[in-house]
Amino acid sequence: MQHTYPTGEKTKQYIDTEWTYGAHNYHPLPVVLERGEGAFVWDVEGKRFFDFLSGYSAVNQGHCHPKIVDALVKQAHLLTLTSRAFHSDKLADYTKYITAYFGYERVLPMNTGVEAVETALKLARKWGYNVKGVPAGEAKIITVEGNFHGRTINVISFSTDESARKDFGPFVSGYVTVPYNDLHALEAALADPTVVGFLVEPIQGEAGVYVPDEGYLAAAFSLCKAHQVLFIADEIQTGLSRTGRMLACDYENVKPDVLILGKALSGGLLPISAVLSSEEIMLTIQPGEHGSTYGGNPLACAVAIAALEVLQEENLAAHAAELGDYFRSELKQFAHPAVKEVRGKGLLNAIVIQHDDPDAAYTLCLTLLKHGLLAKPTHGDKIRFAPPLVISKQQLGEAIAIIKNALSSLD
Repeated sequence: MQHTYPTGEKTKQYIDTEWTYGAHNYHPLPVVLERGEGAFVWDVEGKRFFDFLSGYSAVNQGHCHPKIVDALVKQAHLLTLTSRAFHSDKLADYTKYITAYFGYERVLPMNTGVEAVETALKLARKWGYNVKGVPAGEAKIITVEGNFHGRTINVISFSTDESARKDFGPFVSGYVTVPYNDLHALEAALADPTVVGFLVEPIQGEAGVYVPDEGYLAAAFSLCKAHQVLFIADEIQTGLSRTGRMLACDYENVKPDVLILGKALSGGLLPISAVLSSEEIMLTIQPGEHGSTYGGNPLACAVAIAALEVLQEENLAAHAAELGDYFRSELKQFAHPAVKEVRGKGLLNAIVIQHDDPDAAYTLCLTLLKHGLLAKPTHGDKIRFAPPLVISKQQLGEAIAIIKNALSSLD
C-alpha cells in the first residue's frame, strides 16, 4: 500500500525514492527526518517534532548528545576497527569500565541487540553442557509468550507473533514457551532437568509495555536458582535508566545471571550491545567458538563509555522516574474514554486504545504527527510513549497537551 503525504514535496520525493529502491519490511509514518537534538527531531521541511519513540529507547541520552558525539569524533581520528585478532587499548578500558559499572566479572561485546541475545542463548547452552551436565543436544531454554528479542531465524523460533514467523520456517528447536507473568507455569517448566536458562524481558516493550505483577521477577529468579537454571534478562529496551532505574530488574533487587544490553549503550550513535555474566558462565566459551568482526571495536568502546557516563552524570534514571510518574498521572486524570489503560515505568509508557475503529491507534499517531509529536502503534491498539530521558518537565508538559488534544480527535 502506498502512502498519503500530509506534508511537503520534499517529503514525498524522499519517501517515493525509498519505496522504489528499498525493501518494504517496515511501515514508517510519513515523515522524513534529517536532524535531531535532545528530545527533538526535525524533518526535511523544517518542522520540529517531539520524539516519543527514541529509536525504540536507543536515544535515552537525547539525540546527538555532545559528549557522546565528541567521544565518537575523537576516536574516529585515532582507530576505528582492529577486529578481535588483536587487542586494543579502548577494549581493555571498556571491559574494565562496564563490568565495574554493572557489577559483573566478564563482558562479551557485540553489535546489535539480537546478536547479544544470540550470544546469551549460546552461553546458556554451553554452560548447561559444561557446568550443569545436561546431556549433549538436549538443552532447553524457557521463553515467554509475547516476547520480542529480535528477528533472526533462531529468535523468531520462539516468538508467539505469527507475523514474525509466517513463511520463515523451519524453526530451531530447544525452546519451551510459557505465559508471561505466570509463576506456576514457569515453575512447572523448570521441573525439566534439561532446562538451562530462562529468557525474559523485565517489561515487555514490543508487546505494548506490559508490566508484570510486582514480585514476578524476584520470584522467577528464586525459582531459577532452585532449579539450577540461568536467569537471562533482556534489558536492551528496559535498561540504561529508561524505566526509572539503571536496570528494570533493579526494582526487585534481581541481579540476572546473564544481562543483555544494547540500544542506549551507544546513545543512538552506533550499533553496540553487550552480554555480562560471571566468570564461570562466560569462560565456558573458548577462542574460536563465538565472535564478531565489529564486536568490541575501539570506536564502539569509546562511545559506550561516554554513553554510560552521561547516564550517571545527568542522573537520568531518577529524572525518568519522576517524569514518568507525572506523565502517567496526567494521562490517567484526563480519563479519555478511548484510552482503556495507561501503563509503564519511568519513561517507558504506553496507552491501550479501545475504539470502534480498528485503525484508531494508527490514526491517532497521524494526528500526533500533524501536531508535532512522533509515536508509533504496536500490536494494533497500543501506542508507546518513550521520549529521550533528557526531556524537561516543561517540554513533557507541552507533549502531554499535544497528546490530550490529539485524543480529542477520537471523540
